[in-house]
Amino acid sequence: MILTKILDEIMDQQGDFEFLEFRVGKKKFDHSSATIRVMGRSQKHLSSILGEVYRLGATSPETPEATYAPAPRDGVLPDDFYSTSNHPTSVYLGGSWIEVEDLMMDKQIVVEPERRRALCKPIAEVKEGDLVITGEKGIRIRPPERPREGVGVFEFMSSDVSPEKPSTTIIRDVAKDLRRTREEGGKIVVVAGPAVIHTGGAPYLARMVELGYVDALLSGNALAVHDVEYALYGTSLGVTLDHRVKRMEPRNHIAAINEMMKAGSLRALVESGKLSKGIFYQLVSRGVPYVLAGSIRDDGPIPDVIVSSSEARARYREAVRDADFVIMLASTLHSIAVGNMLSSSVKIVCVDINPAVVTKLSDRGTSQAVGIVSDVGAFLPLLVNELSAASDSWRQPTISKSLLQNQDEA
Repeated sequence: MILTKILDEIMDQQGDFEFLEFRVGKKKFDHSSATIRVMGRSQKHLSSILGEVYRLGATSPETPEATYAPAPRDGVLPDDFYSTSNHPTSVYLGGSWIEVEDLMMDKQIVVEPERRRALCKPIAEVKEGDLVITGEKGIRIRPPERPREGVGVFEFMSSDVSPEKPSTTIIRDVAKDLRRTREEGGKIVVVAGPAVIHTGGAPYLARMVELGYVDALLSGNALAVHDVEYALYGTSLGVTLDHRVKRMEPRNHIAAINEMMKAGSLRALVESGKLSKGIFYQLVSRGVPYVLAGSIRDDGPIPDVIVSSSEARARYREAVRDADFVIMLASTLHSIAVGNMLSSSVKIVCVDINPAVVTKLSDRGTSQAVGIVSDVGAFLPLLVNELSAASDSWRQPTISKSLLQNQDEA
């Protein structure tokens, strides 16, 4: 839909256009191309139009050198700085195209011409004298192509987010794509919220880690606290998950925090033998990295939580570097934050009971995300069963019949 979006943009800005050439590929893998003359009322008007159509994937017939200027001081950009999209981007320097590294949306491109490098940096990391790309010249953006690897979830989901999708088919396709990613040596990152614990999904996410389908986990204080609370006391926020809903003392999550404080870290709690099951037990036992970002709402927080937002953001970016598949489970803020750190070439599945979460993720630029509107506690067992189907050694985690009945009723 690149051409349609470009023509819409020209008309929305009250510009004019004329087709000079139009070639349509005759087979699925043939390229189509169009040469369009764009006209504006003035040079300023034309520049405004071109700035937007370039971001949609158009390129100039000529290949001018990219322009850049030094940052006047730390954390300050030169005028007319270029702001990135989340699509793979190249800059034309010294007669050739250079791929921009560590791409994220709404960031800046810093170039090192002598080293033939272009790096994506947030404004806070720009240093005085860094050469920052300016204007729109010499920049090439490649929007994602429609996948051709067969009918999978990223090809199947072609309409707006809806709870009326056939969920079993979608989950089967998600499992297929996850298996393919792992078999090809790809990196799978999970972003999870505490609802994973509250809805009874902890044993299943732990099993995903055990099966090797999690290469990094990103979350906050609450997921770890309630995972440990569930592992130690069988409750989440004081509510037991193994029987019909029954209120218990609300002190259990504070007691879990206290145990982690006494141990000094999640790893120490595992090594002491006190924590012997759950998501973080599996992560620690298998050496899978995790990053927990703090917030002002946190109880504790536990020692593993990073309370500096800038440090947590940097650690998140490091964790998602080279990610191939990201699955987001019931976490609005963390999901949107991570989405902004990813290139549009990364496959993303976002699972949430609230359709607005998936819509917000897309509206904020992560348009490649596949949205699945579902209770994460019902989604995870089905996904893990699909992932485990080929394994003769798979045994479903021990969990009470009443919890499974509650999930069926949900």
